Parts: sequence; C-alpha cells; structure tokens
Amino acid sequence: MKRKKILIIRFSSFGDIVQAMSVLPNLSTDEVHWLTKLEFRDLVAASPLIHKVWTLPKKAGLIDLIKLFWEVKKTNFNIVYDAHRNLRSFFIVLLFRICTTLDFIITRPKERFKRFLLFYLRLNLLPIPYKGIRSYLAPLSEFSRDTSYQNQKWNFSLELQNKVQQQIPVKEFIVMAPSAAWQMKRWPLAHWKKLIQLTSKDIIILGGPGDDFCDQLQAIDPSRVHNLAGKLSLLESCYLLTLAEKLISADTGMLHVADLLNIPAVALIGPTAFGFTTGNHIKTLEVELPCRPCTKDGRG
Repeated sequence: MKRKKILIIRFSSFGDIVQAMSVLPNLSTDEVHWLTKLEFRDLVAASPLIHKVWTLPKKAGLIDLIKLFWEVKKTNFNIVYDAHRNLRSFFIVLLFRICTTLDFIITRPKERFKRFLLFYLRLNLLPIPYKGIRSYLAPLSEFSRDTSYQNQKWNFSLELQNKVQQQIPVKEFIVMAPSAAWQMKRWPLAHWKKLIQLTSKDIIILGGPGDDFCDQLQAIDPSRVHNLAGKLSLLESCYLLTLAEKLISADTGMLHVADLLNIPAVALIGPTAFGFTTGNHIKTLEVELPCRPCTKDGRG
C-alpha cells in the first residue's frame, strides 16, 4: 500500500508555527514533514510526530527556493498543506503543481476580505473569538482522525534540560512573558510591576535579547524575580515553561506553547483580534475597547 505522506509549510513566526503544530495529533497520515525557516527547525523537531524538518536558508532567494523544492520533491508527497500562504510558499506550491502529480494541495484561507471588512468597515464575519488553532485544523478535516483540539508532549534532550535547570534558582515558580513582537500587544510595564508587587511567588521572566525593560521588573525584588530574557533559546524557553506552575503572558508565542502543552496560563489579550487560545486550562482576561480590534497584529 502506498504510504501517505504530508508536507506542511509554515515558515514563521514563532506563535503561528506553534498554533499550526496543533494539527499534528489529528493527522491520519503515515509521515509528516515540515518546511520552515532555519531558526525554527529545533522548535518543530521537538514534536515526536514530525518525521523530518526541511529548512529554508536565511535570506533565501529564488534559486534557493528552486533547489529546496527539488530536494523536497524526492520524498514523493501525496499531500501538501500550505499553512502560510505567503509569496515563498505560493511559489513552492506552484512548483509542486507543475512538476508533480500530488493527490491533494490544501491551503489555509487567509480570510483577507473578511479581515478588511473587520478592520476598515467594522463588520465582523469571522468567529468570535477567533482562535488560530481552529483555523489550522479546519482545512485538514478530510485527512484527520478528528478536528478536536488535543494537548501534546514535546521531546527535550537531556542536555537541554540540564542547561535550563542550571539557570533556574528555585524549584517552584511562575513565568511572566511581558514582551511581544509589537508595542500595542504589550501590557503596560507599570501593570507588570504592580502585579509583581501583589504576588509573593517566585517569578521567572522570559523574553528576547532586546527586551532590556525586563531588567526593571527584576529590580523590583531581585530575591524572587529572576530575569532570563535573552538568555535562553526558543526551545529552552519552551522547556522551562513545562516546569512552571503557571504562565502569565500577553499575546505571545509562549502563550500558544502553554495552550498546546497543557500548561495553566493567564492570557492578557489587548487590542488585537487573533491571539485567543483554545484550551480550557487558559484563562483569558480582556477589556472592551471602543476601537477593538484596533490593530491586526499590534502595529500602529
């Protein structure tokens, strides 16, 4: 019998890749391959449900895309799922259409017209609240055992686990993720400071290398607030999250990791429309704003 192989294309970003990984437990295929950017290879490979990760080189041009396609093509996929729908994924899918005889090519709708209506005419034809995980699951219903949300477990090497545990000064802690890719997704720093003052818990701060403002949070109480912003890789941060009692986060990729890995969390959802989680183990806090949704992704 011919093996059923699927290639999922999702290049970026962190949070979107994690949400797209929600489809993995549901697939009724023999092999799942994933095409992503080089910097997200280890993240995707952490799932034991992935057979192989294909990577797009940094600053890849047209020639790089063509070379990558001819390598990927040798695997003889039956199904290609374009979960990204940007120019690069469109080009690769086009090559599959021209040069192969795939059984199925599936794309995740971008809902651009509905988004236009929402943001410019204030007419919402999208689900309320909009849950990204559902939008990745829906197009694959024909190739899924079911389309229900399922928690997952990822593999973390012993070397990675030891490295992270050496940087954790306490055994019981909560994690705060105060940063976000865009300014309007960030809960005000003064609110984070107040929250830290209101709790007696040990706290570990996660963030990127450019999140210098996290130093201000550690300064509130250096004995119990430990700033690891910029000191861990994405995958190391994901593992640390599995050790935490709880996560408190704005609309970030870490929030979606907690959603997928069944980690209790509090989601602080601001003026955007698409950051809502799916699992019942996450509590969403939000405020109705007159302009809401005020921005697609926090820009502006």
